[in-house]
Amino acid sequence: MFGLCSRNALAVTLSLLATTSSALADSTPPPGQPTHQGLLNQFEIVGESVVSAQQLFLGTPDKVYIVDKTENNKAQISGHPAWASEYSVSSNVGRPMDAITNSFCAGGNVLGNGTWMNVGGNAAITYGGIDLPKDEQATGGPYGAPDGGNSIRLLNPSDGETAKWIMDTPMTTRRWYPTLETLEDGTMIILGGCQFGGYVNDAAQTNPTYEFFPSKGQPVGSPILDRTLPTNLYPLTWLLPSGNILIQSNRATVVLDYKKNTEYPIDDIPDAVRTYPASAGTAMLPLTPSNNWTATVLFCGGSDIANDRWVATWDIASHPTSKSCVTISPDVSGKYVQDDPLPEGRSMGSMILLPDGRIFLLNGAKTGTAGYGNTTWAVGQSFANGPIFQPLMYDPRAPAGSKWSSDGLKPSTIPRMYHSAATLLPDGSVFVSGSNPNADFTTGVPFPTEYRVEKFYPSYFNSRRPQPQGLPSQLSFGGAPFDVTLSSEDLSGSNANVQNATVVVIRPGFSTHAMNMGQRMLQLDSTYTGNADGTGTLHVSQMPPNPAIFVPGPALLFVVVNGVPSIGVQVMIGSGQLGKQDIQPVGPLPASNIVQPNNNTSNSNSNGGKNGKNSNASIRTVVGSSTTSSLAALFTLFFAFASSHILW
Repeated sequence: MFGLCSRNALAVTLSLLATTSSALADSTPPPGQPTHQGLLNQFEIVGESVVSAQQLFLGTPDKVYIVDKTENNKAQISGHPAWASEYSVSSNVGRPMDAITNSFCAGGNVLGNGTWMNVGGNAAITYGGIDLPKDEQATGGPYGAPDGGNSIRLLNPSDGETAKWIMDTPMTTRRWYPTLETLEDGTMIILGGCQFGGYVNDAAQTNPTYEFFPSKGQPVGSPILDRTLPTNLYPLTWLLPSGNILIQSNRATVVLDYKKNTEYPIDDIPDAVRTYPASAGTAMLPLTPSNNWTATVLFCGGSDIANDRWVATWDIASHPTSKSCVTISPDVSGKYVQDDPLPEGRSMGSMILLPDGRIFLLNGAKTGTAGYGNTTWAVGQSFANGPIFQPLMYDPRAPAGSKWSSDGLKPSTIPRMYHSAATLLPDGSVFVSGSNPNADFTTGVPFPTEYRVEKFYPSYFNSRRPQPQGLPSQLSFGGAPFDVTLSSEDLSGSNANVQNATVVVIRPGFSTHAMNMGQRMLQLDSTYTGNADGTGTLHVSQMPPNPAIFVPGPALLFVVVNGVPSIGVQVMIGSGQLGKQDIQPVGPLPASNIVQPNNNTSNSNSNGGKNGKNSNASIRTVVGSSTTSSLAALFTLFFAFASSHILW
């Protein structure tokens, strides 16, 4: 069999050449530097959001899309108040958009082809947030916003200010407070909600079902959503690498096999309710080669209120929030594990994944819950009090007892409680806006309708950023690896710093109600070469060959060197189409090595991949600055291996 190597090797070489040439043609320009210096570890007020940011997401590297509930915003469009906008990150200027129907407490996420969805909402209203009579719903009332309960709104982002919300075929069922989770084929599952809303859900209007987009027929009943009243709105969900879905609702938890429509109960969550309106901060920890891309979900805060106490007949706004943090890895164990608690209780805190692997926690309140109403004990109309201005950092790599820190972090000056939102931006800063615990646009109360936009600048922000060359515009599930080049300046003058470089992919998600639906971070497997000229090369695997680990669709790609991320470039994960994704064998990575400057000796990393993967890899595909250099390198490899009779 060893004598058959040459023909197979030639086929593989030509295949690698085709892949390399394609990667070169489709590579993105090297990212640059931030356009300004930020206030490190501080918030800066940079603009106004046009409408209050109840929901938001990053659509393009320059555009954040904001969706509000129908209310009397001062911005106008098509002869009525706007309740959606497009905000330019570069100019800090927004423009009003028409969301068409009432998007109050809708859910959202992005499909595998890059189209964003905004689903559900509330009935048409009149001034003061009061529902119109049923026979006037079609008119949309004074705001021109018809009933949005069945709505499916779609948007294709654009930097040319041409993006607009369009209406798709309505759902067959009403959903207020639904959760959306993108599936491994790029389609969407839509879970839960209620028909006409309220502070919490009730048996008369609950919608304990899920359905799909594109539609697969009538909704499917969900036992966990059926039995977790009254706090089963906005169920907390994550697609798992197993292809199942973790669902956490009220205090119950299940793993859903949505292909078989079967739920498998696991442990109840301890210490507190985490779903709306308790509204704990939640995030999936970074998926890395060292943890074998195992999904672990973190829950922090919320409220320890009994089922029969979720009624607005007592002073909920003064009830203390929870400090508890727990994690669960559902593909490994159905048991929750206690994690470092928060320094103080918090509800409505948002967790944002940063490209350096930390999690930024911001916003929220010391007492009470999400929600508002005209009760004697409400703070204005807010069901929470004691806004938390102080952000925190969580480092999952830190030893137990030291994961949370506020060291050096400056507080915000703006209360960000109910109906606040936040997202990561490509420059590594965090976009923050919203807060409106009121039935309509309101001033003169302790927590008025908020339009101001802030950016938070993490500690790495003003550092000279890596400017890697060779970043692809699309990543496949498995397939041939690609090479990324880092200059001597990127490596701070030492090629050994390539050992401290990683490539990460982040979906910032759809932010609303202290959740970022679909938010996820993954580190790609890689090895490295420290070159004799002081530069470095990262040899980087494509996405793991399992789209349930990280679903298809748009994402941000960062190269991080010594904890400092490049500017993120937007890439497409997978085919860019809805449907089953192409899964390819994982291409081998070469062993890591550092070539000592001015001589030909090297110190090889005997474990191969930087994270212990592909340790037996012996083939290095060199991606040069032109197709010619790639061709020469590949054929050199081919003849070297053929002469040694290595089996391909």
